[in-house]
Amino acid sequence: MSDPSKQAAVEEAAVEPEVAEQAAERVEEDLDELRARAAERDEYLALAQRTQADFENYRKRAVRDQESLVARAHERVVKELLPILDDLERALDAATAHEEAALEEGVALVHRALADLLAREGLAEIQTDGAFDPHVHEALLAQPAENAESGHVLQVLQKGYRLGDRVVRPARVIVAE
Repeated sequence: MSDPSKQAAVEEAAVEPEVAEQAAERVEEDLDELRARAAERDEYLALAQRTQADFENYRKRAVRDQESLVARAHERVVKELLPILDDLERALDAATAHEEAALEEGVALVHRALADLLAREGLAEIQTDGAFDPHVHEALLAQPAENAESGHVLQVLQKGYRLGDRVVRPARVIVAE
């Protein structure tokens, strides 16, 4: 009664549930591992999104702070310029009354006050004595000179200024040939 092919089929059928059960366990383990990795991925994604939002907020705050700083700096300079404006108005009033001495004194006062304010802000006049320096001088004209060496500044047409180490306006000069 025992046919070898039937017996192999019965043995195979008995083994299949064990194999299927092991395969199902492996699939379940793989699914658990995938779920854990998906949860970890979601945590990293949330962290990256929070970091990105924090950086964007920092960037916006830095821009706001910079704008505020510039506005306060402008306000401070304007407040310091107001007395100079008042002095200039008084000088103009003196000019209207034809008081030449008072006008000259008023204009000198305005000039001195403005120069002092700008010096406090770091503005310095560029020296024009001696040799021409193309980094801080702008030659508008070159002319022969008997008592000056070639390349030396003969005359200043417009003063130059620097703010700290930056040239705000080069000195416009006439240079000896």
